[in-house]
Amino acid sequence: MITKRIIPCLDVRDGRVVKGVNFQGLSDVASPVELADRYSREGADELVFYDITASAEGRKLFTEILRETASRVFIPLTVGGGINTPEDFDRVLKSGADKVSVNSGAIRDPSLVPRAAERYGSQCVVLSADVKRVDGEFRVFAKGGRVDTGMEAIGWIVRCVENGAGEIVVNSIDTDGVKKGFDIEMLRRVCEAVNVPVIASGGAGSIEDFITLFREVPDVDAGLAASVFHFGQIEIKDLKRRMAKEGIEVRRNL
Repeated sequence: MITKRIIPCLDVRDGRVVKGVNFQGLSDVASPVELADRYSREGADELVFYDITASAEGRKLFTEILRETASRVFIPLTVGGGINTPEDFDRVLKSGADKVSVNSGAIRDPSLVPRAAERYGSQCVVLSADVKRVDGEFRVFAKGGRVDTGMEAIGWIVRCVENGAGEIVVNSIDTDGVKKGFDIEMLRRVCEAVNVPVIASGGAGSIEDFITLFREVPDVDAGLAASVFHFGQIEIKDLKRRMAKEGIEVRRNL
Protein backbone atom coordinates (compact mmCIF):
# COMPACT_ATOMS: atom_id res chain seq x y z
CA MET A 1 0.00 0.00 0.00
CA ILE A 2 1.35 3.42 -0.97
CA THR A 3 1.96 6.01 1.73
CA LYS A 4 -1.18 8.09 2.22
CA ARG A 5 -1.39 11.86 2.60
CA ILE A 6 -3.78 13.87 4.77
CA ILE A 7 -4.63 17.25 3.29
CA PRO A 8 -6.72 20.01 4.91
CA CYS A 9 -8.52 22.29 2.45
CA LEU A 10 -8.90 26.04 2.87
CA ASP A 11 -11.89 27.28 0.87
CA VAL A 12 -11.33 31.05 0.81
CA ARG A 13 -13.83 33.80 0.00
CA ASP A 14 -13.00 37.48 0.48
CA GLY A 15 -9.85 36.53 2.37
CA ARG A 16 -11.61 34.26 4.88
CA VAL A 17 -11.97 30.49 5.09
CA VAL A 18 -15.60 29.42 4.61
CA LYS A 19 -17.47 26.10 4.54
CA GLY A 20 -20.85 24.90 3.32
CA VAL A 21 -22.80 21.75 2.43
CA ASN A 22 -23.08 20.44 -1.15
CA PHE A 23 -21.22 23.63 -2.20
CA GLN A 24 -24.08 25.78 -0.78
CA GLY A 25 -24.74 27.88 2.36
CA LEU A 26 -21.21 29.12 2.96
CA SER A 27 -20.38 30.34 6.47
CA ASP A 28 -17.29 32.03 7.89
CA VAL A 29 -14.71 29.85 9.66
CA ALA A 30 -11.37 31.59 10.23
CA SER A 31 -8.32 33.29 8.77
CA PRO A 32 -6.51 31.15 6.15
CA VAL A 33 -3.18 32.34 7.52
CA GLU A 34 -3.98 31.12 11.04
CA LEU A 35 -5.38 27.80 9.84
CA ALA A 36 -2.46 27.15 7.48
CA ASP A 37 0.02 27.78 10.27
CA ARG A 38 -1.89 25.47 12.59
CA TYR A 39 -2.13 22.61 10.09
CA SER A 40 1.52 22.92 9.14
CA ARG A 41 2.44 22.46 12.80
CA GLU A 42 -0.10 19.70 13.50
CA GLY A 43 1.18 17.22 10.92
CA ALA A 44 -0.72 17.87 7.70
CA ASP A 45 1.15 16.50 4.70
CA GLU A 46 0.01 19.24 2.32
CA LEU A 47 -2.47 22.09 2.12
CA VAL A 48 -4.94 23.08 -0.58
CA PHE A 49 -5.97 26.74 -0.87
CA TYR A 50 -8.99 27.50 -3.10
CA ASP A 51 -10.23 31.00 -3.86
CA ILE A 52 -13.68 29.54 -4.41
CA THR A 53 -15.45 32.54 -5.96
CA ALA A 54 -12.68 33.79 -8.27
CA SER A 55 -13.96 31.89 -11.32
CA ALA A 56 -17.63 32.65 -10.69
CA GLU A 57 -16.83 36.35 -10.24
CA GLY A 58 -14.55 36.43 -13.28
CA ARG A 59 -11.52 37.74 -11.42
CA LYS A 60 -7.98 36.67 -10.59
CA LEU A 61 -7.08 34.89 -7.38
CA PHE A 62 -6.17 37.12 -4.44
CA THR A 63 -2.39 36.97 -4.20
CA GLU A 64 -1.81 39.09 -1.09
CA ILE A 65 -3.53 36.66 1.29
CA LEU A 66 -1.89 33.78 -0.59
CA ARG A 67 1.60 35.21 -0.07
CA GLU A 68 0.95 35.66 3.63
CA THR A 69 -0.42 32.12 3.93
CA ALA A 70 2.49 30.60 1.99
CA SER A 71 5.00 32.40 4.21
CA ARG A 72 3.67 30.47 7.23
CA VAL A 73 3.58 27.03 5.62
CA PHE A 74 6.48 24.59 5.35
CA ILE A 75 4.62 21.79 3.59
CA PRO A 76 3.52 21.60 -0.07
CA LEU A 77 0.80 24.10 -0.97
CA THR A 78 -1.61 23.66 -3.86
CA VAL A 79 -3.52 26.77 -4.92
CA GLY A 80 -6.52 27.21 -7.21
CA GLY A 81 -9.26 29.64 -8.17
CA GLY A 82 -9.47 31.89 -11.21
CA ILE A 83 -6.66 30.06 -13.03
CA ASN A 84 -7.27 30.71 -16.72
CA THR A 85 -3.88 31.18 -18.40
CA PRO A 86 -0.28 30.01 -18.07
CA GLU A 87 0.43 33.50 -16.74
CA ASP A 88 -1.93 32.78 -13.84
CA PHE A 89 0.16 29.69 -13.08
CA ASP A 90 3.26 31.88 -13.08
CA ARG A 91 1.73 34.46 -10.76
CA VAL A 92 0.50 31.87 -8.26
CA LEU A 93 3.76 29.91 -8.22
CA LYS A 94 5.68 33.14 -7.63
CA SER A 95 3.32 33.89 -4.71
CA GLY A 96 4.46 30.76 -2.90
CA ALA A 97 2.43 27.86 -4.30
CA ASP A 98 4.12 24.55 -5.06
CA LYS A 99 1.35 23.30 -7.34
CA VAL A 100 -1.51 25.00 -9.17
CA SER A 101 -5.03 23.62 -9.34
CA VAL A 102 -7.16 24.31 -12.39
CA ASN A 103 -10.87 23.60 -12.84
CA SER A 104 -13.15 26.00 -14.71
CA GLY A 105 -10.21 27.48 -16.63
CA ALA A 106 -9.42 24.09 -18.17
CA ILE A 107 -13.07 23.55 -19.05
CA ARG A 108 -13.19 26.87 -20.90
CA ASP A 109 -9.84 26.25 -22.59
CA PRO A 110 -8.72 22.60 -22.61
CA SER A 111 -5.34 23.68 -24.05
CA LEU A 112 -4.49 25.26 -20.69
CA VAL A 113 -3.44 21.94 -19.13
CA PRO A 114 -0.93 20.92 -21.83
CA ARG A 115 0.45 24.47 -22.12
CA ALA A 116 0.98 24.72 -18.36
CA ALA A 117 2.46 21.22 -18.17
CA GLU A 118 4.92 22.03 -20.94
CA ARG A 119 6.01 25.26 -19.26
CA TYR A 120 6.07 24.20 -15.59
CA GLY A 121 6.03 20.39 -15.63
CA SER A 122 3.17 17.99 -14.97
CA GLN A 123 4.07 17.87 -11.27
CA CYS A 124 2.82 21.48 -10.96
CA VAL A 125 -0.50 20.91 -12.75
CA VAL A 126 -3.38 19.66 -10.61
CA LEU A 127 -6.80 19.07 -12.14
CA SER A 128 -9.62 19.75 -9.69
CA ALA A 129 -12.84 18.12 -10.89
CA ASP A 130 -16.17 18.97 -9.25
CA VAL A 131 -18.34 15.95 -10.00
CA LYS A 132 -22.01 15.19 -9.40
CA ARG A 133 -24.37 12.44 -10.48
CA VAL A 134 -26.89 13.58 -13.08
CA ASP A 135 -29.33 11.04 -14.51
CA GLY A 136 -27.03 8.20 -13.49
CA GLU A 137 -23.92 9.76 -15.04
CA PHE A 138 -20.92 11.35 -13.35
CA ARG A 139 -21.02 14.92 -14.65
CA VAL A 140 -18.40 17.70 -14.48
CA PHE A 141 -19.51 21.00 -12.95
CA ALA A 142 -17.83 24.40 -13.33
CA LYS A 143 -17.71 27.74 -11.48
CA GLY A 144 -17.48 26.27 -7.97
CA GLY A 145 -20.05 23.56 -8.64
CA ARG A 146 -22.66 26.01 -9.94
CA VAL A 147 -22.78 25.08 -13.63
CA ASP A 148 -23.39 21.66 -15.20
CA THR A 149 -21.02 21.42 -18.17
CA GLY A 150 -22.77 18.39 -19.63
CA MET A 151 -19.41 16.59 -19.82
CA GLU A 152 -19.00 13.03 -18.55
CA ALA A 153 -16.49 13.21 -15.70
CA ILE A 154 -14.31 10.12 -16.10
CA GLY A 155 -13.62 10.85 -19.76
CA TRP A 156 -12.79 14.46 -18.94
CA ILE A 157 -10.35 13.46 -16.21
CA VAL A 158 -8.63 10.92 -18.47
CA ARG A 159 -8.29 13.52 -21.23
CA CYS A 160 -6.66 16.01 -18.86
CA VAL A 161 -4.19 13.41 -17.56
CA GLU A 162 -3.27 12.50 -21.15
CA ASN A 163 -2.68 16.21 -21.75
CA GLY A 164 -0.32 16.62 -18.80
CA ALA A 165 -2.21 16.91 -15.50
CA GLY A 166 0.03 15.29 -12.88
CA GLU A 167 -2.50 14.95 -10.06
CA ILE A 168 -6.29 14.84 -9.72
CA VAL A 169 -8.49 16.19 -6.92
CA VAL A 170 -11.92 14.59 -7.19
CA ASN A 171 -14.51 16.74 -5.41
CA SER A 172 -17.82 14.91 -4.94
CA ILE A 173 -20.60 17.48 -4.85
CA ASP A 174 -23.02 14.76 -3.72
CA THR A 175 -21.07 14.07 -0.52
CA ASP A 176 -19.50 17.50 0.12
CA GLY A 177 -20.04 18.67 3.69
CA VAL A 178 -22.52 15.85 4.43
CA LYS A 179 -19.98 14.00 6.63
CA LYS A 180 -21.24 10.52 5.80
CA GLY A 181 -18.16 9.23 4.04
CA PHE A 182 -16.25 9.68 0.80
CA ASP A 183 -17.77 8.83 -2.57
CA ILE A 184 -16.21 5.37 -2.87
CA GLU A 185 -17.88 4.44 -6.16
CA MET A 186 -16.73 7.60 -7.92
CA LEU A 187 -13.20 7.35 -6.55
CA ARG A 188 -12.84 3.74 -7.66
CA ARG A 189 -13.85 4.70 -11.16
CA VAL A 190 -11.30 7.51 -11.32
CA CYS A 191 -8.46 5.43 -9.86
CA GLU A 192 -9.16 2.67 -12.38
CA ALA A 193 -9.01 5.16 -15.24
CA VAL A 194 -5.78 7.10 -14.51
CA ASN A 195 -2.23 6.40 -13.38
CA VAL A 196 -1.48 9.67 -11.57
CA PRO A 197 -2.09 10.48 -7.88
CA VAL A 198 -5.77 10.85 -6.98
CA ILE A 199 -6.93 12.92 -3.99
CA ALA A 200 -10.37 12.19 -2.53
CA SER A 201 -12.45 15.19 -1.49
CA GLY A 202 -15.94 15.51 -0.05
CA GLY A 203 -17.72 13.58 2.68
CA ALA A 204 -15.29 13.06 5.56
CA GLY A 205 -17.08 13.08 8.90
CA SER A 206 -14.97 10.83 11.09
CA ILE A 207 -11.67 9.01 11.35
CA GLU A 208 -13.54 5.87 10.25
CA ASP A 209 -14.36 7.55 6.93
CA PHE A 210 -10.66 7.93 6.16
CA ILE A 211 -9.95 4.33 7.18
CA THR A 212 -12.78 3.15 4.90
CA LEU A 213 -11.47 5.30 2.05
CA PHE A 214 -7.97 3.87 2.15
CA ARG A 215 -9.24 0.31 2.67
CA GLU A 216 -11.90 0.40 -0.04
CA VAL A 217 -9.90 2.40 -2.59
CA PRO A 218 -6.28 1.35 -1.99
CA ASP A 219 -5.06 3.20 -5.09
CA VAL A 220 -6.22 6.59 -3.83
CA ASP A 221 -3.24 8.67 -2.69
CA ALA A 222 -4.74 11.14 -0.24
CA GLY A 223 -7.78 12.20 1.71
CA LEU A 224 -8.76 15.87 1.71
CA ALA A 225 -11.20 17.47 4.13
CA ALA A 226 -12.15 20.86 5.52
CA SER A 227 -14.72 21.36 8.27
CA VAL A 228 -13.84 18.25 10.30
CA PHE A 229 -10.34 19.66 10.66
CA HIS A 230 -11.39 23.32 10.98
CA PHE A 231 -13.78 22.62 13.87
CA GLY A 232 -11.61 20.06 15.65
CA GLN A 233 -13.88 17.07 14.99
CA ILE A 234 -10.80 15.22 13.77
CA GLU A 235 -7.30 15.94 15.02
CA ILE A 236 -4.70 15.14 12.37
CA LYS A 237 -2.36 13.47 14.87
CA ASP A 238 -5.18 11.20 16.07
CA LEU A 239 -6.12 10.33 12.50
CA LYS A 240 -2.55 9.42 11.58
CA ARG A 241 -2.07 7.34 14.71
CA ARG A 242 -5.23 5.40 13.91
CA MET A 243 -4.13 4.93 10.31
CA ALA A 244 -0.77 3.58 11.44
CA LYS A 245 -2.50 1.25 13.90
CA GLU A 246 -4.64 -0.06 11.05
CA GLY A 247 -1.56 -0.74 8.94
CA ILE A 248 -2.08 2.22 6.61
CA GLU A 249 1.24 3.91 5.92
CA VAL A 250 1.35 7.61 6.78
CA ARG A 251 3.75 10.42 6.03
CA ARG A 252 5.61 12.59 8.55
CA ASN A 253 6.48 11.58 12.08
CA LEU A 254 3.69 12.18 14.62
